[in-house]
Amino acid sequence: MLLFREESRPPDGQGPAARSAEVPAEADMDPERIWVCRQCGHAITHPDQGIIVDGAHRHTFANPHGMVYEIGCFRSADGCANVGPTTDEFTWFAGFFWRIAVCRRCQVHLGWLFESRGMRRFHGLILDRLAISADGGGSGSAKTQ
Repeated sequence: MLLFREESRPPDGQGPAARSAEVPAEADMDPERIWVCRQCGHAITHPDQGIIVDGAHRHTFANPHGMVYEIGCFRSADGCANVGPTTDEFTWFAGFFWRIAVCRRCQVHLGWLFESRGMRRFHGLILDRLAISADGGGSGSAKTQ
């Protein structure tokens, strides 16, 4: 059941939000940059793993408790561990089951792994729980995204 959905894109596709179907500009393809956990600086994924799902990279959703999340969709997130049971209850993406994704180092909740019966899978990561690191995530220092 989808409670709230707003894609970060104006209806005419113009203006600054028109980049919503892409990885954010801060996460350019510089090989020295990487998405890290904002809590501990652990490397989570690379900007080139950003993908478009249902027409956008970024999505805004609310869970059944009213908590609103802005997520980005990523092909893989090797810095995440997936925990808990798989379910399709309250899924935000039709045809997909989900599990919670946490940082492998500090265990903070970073988002969800979405999987379909057809074996398609991607991570929906909570963007304000990530930061861009200019040093590849090695030193734990992160630049605020």
